[in-house]
Amino acid sequence: MGGGARRYIGVAERRARLALRQRLAGRARAGTPEEVAGSLVALHGTDPATVYLAVGARLADPAETVAETGRALYEDRSLVRMHGMRHTVFVFPTALTAVVHASTGLAVAARERSTLLKHMATAGAPDAAWLEEVEESTLRALARRGQATAAELARDEPRLREQFVYAAGKSYEGTHTVSTRLLRVLGVEGKLVRGRPLGSWTSGQFRWAVAPEHPEMDIAEAQAELLRRWLGACGPATEADLKWWTGWRVTEVRRALAAIGAREVSLDEGTGYVADGDAGPVSAPDEPWAALLPGLDPTTMGWRQRDWYLAADLRAPLFDRSGNVGPTVWWNGRVVGGWAQRPDGEITWRILDEEGIGREARAAIGTEAERLSGWVGTTRITPRFRTPLEKELAAG
Repeated sequence: MGGGARRYIGVAERRARLALRQRLAGRARAGTPEEVAGSLVALHGTDPATVYLAVGARLADPAETVAETGRALYEDRSLVRMHGMRHTVFVFPTALTAVVHASTGLAVAARERSTLLKHMATAGAPDAAWLEEVEESTLRALARRGQATAAELARDEPRLREQFVYAAGKSYEGTHTVSTRLLRVLGVEGKLVRGRPLGSWTSGQFRWAVAPEHPEMDIAEAQAELLRRWLGACGPATEADLKWWTGWRVTEVRRALAAIGAREVSLDEGTGYVADGDAGPVSAPDEPWAALLPGLDPTTMGWRQRDWYLAADLRAPLFDRSGNVGPTVWWNGRVVGGWAQRPDGEITWRILDEEGIGREARAAIGTEAERLSGWVGTTRITPRFRTPLEKELAAG
């Protein structure tokens, strides 16, 4: 993975790469949601609003963010919401479906199905053959309907309503419905994807749809391709960053790095990696930039080691106890504060790191708040994972 002297890439250059490749600097902003997703590789989809807010922050003209992102997801199907790295829901370019499924989905899917069958057997529920019949019937019903909720599918396949007790006698005992568990397994297996939500773009009540067809890929080949794309968007990164983001074993990360000929560079944290041909210097954007990014934004959550863009003392107010980041304010490549929406719709923000924050920075951040408020309109946004600063600001 690269011979000769390693080039040092410092914090200033890492922030320059972030500004340009994450589509945050003014001149780097994109024209469509597809361009945004393609540049970032994946948009966090656990909180439905994050997808739209992350796209809108990166569009040159965000006025049609809701309509255009909905078009990409539910009309053109050029973007797809599915399980990916770390057993998390993301939005990917549809062309990456096969890569994501083979590189990260197959191992998780095998565990999910095995766990479901084990729980059903322990509860005395029907066996694997019965579950296979229900699965096939459900997929046929969904193909006929195009998109459907679990309740709608249960009208076509009543066995989806069957229930079984999970962890009987334990403190965490619960009752599971076959539809809840089976549809989740089929999603992880890449057979189903989330369809159009029942409510607005902030709704988490999704219909299901049959996944787009994709070729089967060799796992190692798929992992190499995913890592190549991610390093192009986020490199340099350490081995710890790569292992965390992908959720792979360290042996898989190293195999993929070798397969793509990744180049070693020196970072403040130690050894880092960039894609082959990407070790040359990158200049900072011509103009300073500000951004208001949503909770779980793929940039803020992009690396495990975050000291180069996020001061340690900002983590307590900006993250919840599980490590989920809330809405953040950025200035020239670093997180400097957070923002929230009040009940009356006002976008409010607070600076937590005053270093380098003068009149120009405050004006630029204010402009971004107005820009966000302009396209969000009357919609009210409450992050799924609330953080101390967001709750305080939202309360007024």
